Amino acid sequence: MKKFSARTLIALAAVAAMGSAVASPAQVDADLQRSELRYVASEVLVQFRAGHAEAARDAVLNSLGAKSVQRLRAAAEGELHRVSLPQGVSVQQAIRHLRAQGAVRFVEPNWIYTHQAGPNDPYYQDGSLWGVYGDASPGQQNQYGSQAAEAWAAGKKCSGKVVVAIIDEGVMTTHPDTQANIWVNPKEIAGNGIDDDGNGFIDDVNGWDFENNDNSTFDGVGDDHGTHVSGTIGAVRGNGIGTAGICGKVKMVNAKFLGANGGTTANAILAIDYITDLKTRQGLNLVASNNSWGGGGFSQALKDAIDRSGAANILFIAAAGNGNIFGVGQNTDNKPNYPSAYTSENIIAVASLTKTGAKSGFSNYGLTSVDLGAPGSGIWSTVPKTVNGVLTPSYASYDGTSMATPHVTGAVALYASLHPGLTAAEIKAAILAKTVPTDSLAGKTVTGGRLDVSGY
Repeated sequence: MKKFSARTLIALAAVAAMGSAVASPAQVDADLQRSELRYVASEVLVQFRAGHAEAARDAVLNSLGAKSVQRLRAAAEGELHRVSLPQGVSVQQAIRHLRAQGAVRFVEPNWIYTHQAGPNDPYYQDGSLWGVYGDASPGQQNQYGSQAAEAWAAGKKCSGKVVVAIIDEGVMTTHPDTQANIWVNPKEIAGNGIDDDGNGFIDDVNGWDFENNDNSTFDGVGDDHGTHVSGTIGAVRGNGIGTAGICGKVKMVNAKFLGANGGTTANAILAIDYITDLKTRQGLNLVASNNSWGGGGFSQALKDAIDRSGAANILFIAAAGNGNIFGVGQNTDNKPNYPSAYTSENIIAVASLTKTGAKSGFSNYGLTSVDLGAPGSGIWSTVPKTVNGVLTPSYASYDGTSMATPHVTGAVALYASLHPGLTAAEIKAAILAKTVPTDSLAGKTVTGGRLDVSGY
């Protein structure tokens, strides 16, 4: 489709280069100069070239006084390791030294990412849930909402056989508005201390926590962001309480990697690969992952993980980002936000809109790097809360491209429910083709339009 050609051609060129080359180190070097980007000060990620013996890899690290603390991936293109640096050696010094070693394919910082949100039924009935309204939806109207309510009124139904992943903070598993839609691993026997499905994770009943390396994907009120995302995607509709998700029967699996201090590239890679493996190992109808996070510099290792998920027909729905340190949206064609700005063909990058159709002031944009807009300002959804010392399910309104992204993930789940058997590329093309032209996004996104669920 002609209007998608710019991003598609960039992506095809990148795919053609995969396996034979990696991205130029110039982008990593440039990102290291950006003061707003954070990374782990005592670590780097190193991918070794295929065919090098363990002794050769050890010799490379010993030449710097460094050591591998975690093998993140072993594959045909070489092993990827998280490497600890000796005291007194900076990340920049380590990168310069390791790049010069013939056994090294690439080396980069272990970037730190954060979620893309900030705090700010009967929520559907009282006018609060504008993000799901349509311009002719029964009871409530907003022409700049996702139009999901119009799809519901037309009898369009979500399928409980469709699965999406939430790669984020943890997700509250006992919130009454989403509990029925929390994915339960059918191959795992809860609490028996055995890796029943053979994927390397013991009792991963609802997913896995890569921040703490355990099977408890929900750790309390700090997991409000992931829980908020889950409600927008899949809160049960018609249960007489709280909110309504775009796809109210979808099953949601959680790969937690964000914590109080954000999350690292290393753990993001593990989370993405975990989801990809779940799909291929179990044959899940897992159509998309929601990624309402960003803030690191360029990572070849992370892009490779996203591409692996794309090869498994998993869309990677990504927040376009919330602008600079002053909260002003930036053009990510010129100043990339990762992971949304990678050229991976399976990415859908999402900007945020207000209820008046304006691009949210904080929202990033980009004619070739951001695909569409969706509701992201003043979005009510599920959260955990402590009341008199007791953990309690609750609701809150948040702003951010983090909030826009799950509207699109829910839309992908609904589309996959109504059109089973489609590839990730086919679903992406349909979602983008059905956007509505929007003045505030003209010349600022690939489609120039906003999410519209009504025609699915």
